Amino acid sequence: MYDVIIVGAGPAGLTAAIYACRANLKVLVLEAMTYGGQIINTPSIENYPALFKVSGFDFATNLYNQAKELGSEIKFEKVVKIIPGKEKEVITSTNSYKAKAIIIATGAVSRKLNLPNEDEFVGKGISYCATCDGNFYKGQVVAVNGGGNTAFEDAIYLADIAKKVYLIHRRNEFRADASLVEQAKKKKNIEFILNSKIIKLNGDDKLSSITLNNNKELNIDGLFIAIGKVPETNNFASVVKTTKDGYFESNEECLTNQEGIFVAGDAREKELRQLVTATSDGAIAATAAIKYLKLF
Repeated sequence: MYDVIIVGAGPAGLTAAIYACRANLKVLVLEAMTYGGQIINTPSIENYPALFKVSGFDFATNLYNQAKELGSEIKFEKVVKIIPGKEKEVITSTNSYKAKAIIIATGAVSRKLNLPNEDEFVGKGISYCATCDGNFYKGQVVAVNGGGNTAFEDAIYLADIAKKVYLIHRRNEFRADASLVEQAKKKKNIEFILNSKIIKLNGDDKLSSITLNNNKELNIDGLFIAIGKVPETNNFASVVKTTKDGYFESNEECLTNQEGIFVAGDAREKELRQLVTATSDGAIAATAAIKYLKLF
């Protein structure tokens, strides 16, 4: 029996683990893939307090090592079901564990265009991670689809690798921070294509071009999709209440409709989804769980 089981080893989950371990709780962290979540793919973090500049990989690795050193048990197993109750059960694809409290910090995954051939072209011209796959397109022509911070970070990063970068956005205004927009505008090989939407992916064995809603066709070697995230909540929606958009509902203490089940990070309904709010959620959820366990 664990005091707390944390589902997800991203910034929110690992921060929760740190706080829970410092309260001398028995903590298990379960992660389906690898530690770090989405931030591990960010080339440079420049807006986290007191850290002027750090790579997402280094940040996530330091967080992981800190949680481990403090006593967190971390296992790489996918959680498929949670059974609520006084003593809660967490079922993974290979095991079953029990805990007094649970913190769900499953984050979000990249949103797809949902176009024909999209899945077939992944790894053959389509990517959702510029820092992972950008070097494959050195000296080539690529496009980035999106208008938020991630899209601009990707375009700026790719501009130093590719010959040309198209930044395609469906509106004529951006959601990205003004500083990122200015950085992108200074890159001579970034071309903005606004009020446009990708409607078709073209190619045989690999992506060769894209068609926009104005019937304009762009010949490209690679397409990086950065149009937002989808919360990873499906496996738990029957237990924890979610919004119409699929995000977990919770109060200011990150408590859900289920006693002793808390949520943290990008999967939680909130206004701002940033690294700093993910770690904040982790601290808040763990502190609330600690209070709950004192009454257990």
